[in-house]
Amino acid sequence: MRPLVRLLAGLGVEGDAHLGATVKHRSRVRRDPSQPNLRQVHLIHAELHDELRAAGFTVEAGELGENVTTRGVDLLGLPTGSRLRLGADAVVEITGLRNPCHQIDDFSSGMLKAVLGRDEDGNLVRKAGVMGIVLTAGEVRPGDPIAVELPSLPHHPLVPV
Repeated sequence: MRPLVRLLAGLGVEGDAHLGATVKHRSRVRRDPSQPNLRQVHLIHAELHDELRAAGFTVEAGELGENVTTRGVDLLGLPTGSRLRLGADAVVEITGLRNPCHQIDDFSSGMLKAVLGRDEDGNLVRKAGVMGIVLTAGEVRPGDPIAVELPSLPHHPLVPV
């Protein structure tokens, strides 16, 4: 866990590999390097860490590549376009779900399967957090308040980005 992260408007997290206005993820760059970066900030709910630890994994905040760890916010249940005010100034707009890949198993064998699930209808559920873009710059520290602002209706569920 870091003492703070700096969010830069339109770019992402200062010092992060995904920093930039256009895509940085290798597979997306290969397809079209000019597409907008909808993955500037990765947020994970601390409740996922709790679930993973209960399943026998050793994992702490920041170890799954997330930039911000939340608690008490139903990140996966938010509609696309929700805005999170993090701390005093920063605002992040949620663009979609993180689509975890096999590289997460490099952290711990079996982790990919643990962050994927099925709902009661058998549909795939991605539990590895959400992605967003930075609308307003600011510093985010552990314990900072988080305020959620929902977009106008109709709401659209999160899909992988």
